[in-house]
Amino acid sequence: MWLVTLYRSTIGKKSIMAVTGLVLVAFVIVHMAGNLQVFLGPAKMNGYSAFLKSTGELLWLVRLGLLTALVLHVLMAWQLTRVAAAARPHDYARRDARASTVASRTMRWGGVLLLAFIVFHLLHFTTGTLFPTASRPDAVYPAFSEHDVYGNVVSAFHNPWVVAVYVVAMLFLLLHLFHGAWSSVRTLGLSKPSPQPLHRRIATVVAIVVWLGFTAVPVAVLLGVVR
Repeated sequence: MWLVTLYRSTIGKKSIMAVTGLVLVAFVIVHMAGNLQVFLGPAKMNGYSAFLKSTGELLWLVRLGLLTALVLHVLMAWQLTRVAAAARPHDYARRDARASTVASRTMRWGGVLLLAFIVFHLLHFTTGTLFPTASRPDAVYPAFSEHDVYGNVVSAFHNPWVVAVYVVAMLFLLLHLFHGAWSSVRTLGLSKPSPQPLHRRIATVVAIVVWLGFTAVPVAVLLGVVR
């Protein structure tokens, strides 16, 4: 089948990675917009959470789609890394970084760290696993409620170490979005080659806005702006 042939090719793998990457970028933007409702107060934030849960099967369908996109994205990244390593068993004797960025040079390890952060974040706000129970009174967070998302946010981000984890993770997300969003569009042929490849205005704006949006919440709680 042509789909199998496409999947096995380098171009196919890059295309799958680009499409799934753009899907995840769209989700990150929507997720950030939802998180920012914490600045509107408990009623607004908890009402938004209740609305999402009320969609029932649709919410689970979206979650399944996002999980599929994430798995494919990570799988393609791993496979392309192996292909590149096989094609070049010996590293360059000298690298010229003039046409690259910190973002492009940290994509692989940054992606691994973001994957670890996603697991941490799900255990944090989705399952409440890291919150204390009777058998684990020393857990990181002092409380968890499925119905009081606003309270969970305020409770969790009173811990400076937790805030530090989120801030560092968002820095890696900024770098990942800066290079990933731009390269995904280029891979799919939606953007023409530029004589100035380091000028990525839209990717820069998206990366900075997302970074600011996600970082603002834990910092605001830690500083007492949100309480």
